Amino acid sequence: MTTPEAEQSQSAPVGEPVPEQTGAEVPSAAGAAAGDGSVSEGTGSGTAASPEADARPDDSHPADVAAPRPEERLERAVRAAEQALIEYEIAVDTFRIEVENFSRLHHQKLGPMYTRLDELDARIAEALAARTGNPEDIRKADEARARVMPMPAVEELFHGWMDGDGLFPEAAAMLTDQPVRPPQRVRPSEEARKLYRELARKAHPDLAQDEDERKVREEFITRVNAAYSRGDAPLLRELAEEWAAGPAPAERGPSPSEELYARLEWLAQRKELLTLVARELEEGAIGSMLRIAPDDPDRLLDEIADQLLAQVAERETALADLLAQPHASEGPSGSVGP
Repeated sequence: MTTPEAEQSQSAPVGEPVPEQTGAEVPSAAGAAAGDGSVSEGTGSGTAASPEADARPDDSHPADVAAPRPEERLERAVRAAEQALIEYEIAVDTFRIEVENFSRLHHQKLGPMYTRLDELDARIAEALAARTGNPEDIRKADEARARVMPMPAVEELFHGWMDGDGLFPEAAAMLTDQPVRPPQRVRPSEEARKLYRELARKAHPDLAQDEDERKVREEFITRVNAAYSRGDAPLLRELAEEWAAGPAPAERGPSPSEELYARLEWLAQRKELLTLVARELEEGAIGSMLRIAPDDPDRLLDEIADQLLAQVAERETALADLLAQPHASEGPSGSVGP
């Protein structure tokens, strides 16, 4: 799995103009100083034209070329920054969905094992406290049991919507209008990933020309994200057809320089915000676990499950040994001493 920072390193950084996909080149500083693409004077040999040559009615001079608009380079910089930001946001959203899927599957598959380990730890602490009678052991046993016990009266208070661990899936589905369909794997299929990226590039809200179009795009992207989080490739294909059948976004017209500079500043701020989000995802508990097995995150769940099963077996053996030991007040045969 590639993290957002790694994917972003393959695209242009926000705020820096890059060559467009159509092959147009960004003028160099020297070219800008010379007129940003205007035709040089002279015949190309590097010598200045003589006054006599200027006076001759000669039509060998190249045709006048219109000077580029002052905003042209700035517009190219804005387009490059927009594309770089969109690619980075797609990378962050892709990673976020994998983290969320891994978190849900981690809780679904491994939650019972963690619960069993907590129960065994509580029973071991209680057995030890019962044998020693030490106040410190009794305190530790009470703390271990408190970690196992559910939050009191939460389920009754919320009428079956949630317990001490949070909302039930059915309740979450009612609040979000989404069906109860937990993900089958951490990373959706390659087809779903390809469809998701194509739709995100075409329908990204940052490409909107006005506020009404932005709202339409945001609603559409919300549906795309929901389908991708479930790995629903057929629904993503339907959404791709729906978008293709809709009206094409109008091309961006010329903008004043002040507006273009403000746009670049907003893109840079958005990039900084996404960088913080990506860092939080990568440094979080689930993100750190995903980085252990970037190529096969689903297999990591099976490996963790094997480790937890081994820990459960160790705890059960330790508890059995502890229960088999006689109390300090009992003799070797189990009889109570004088």
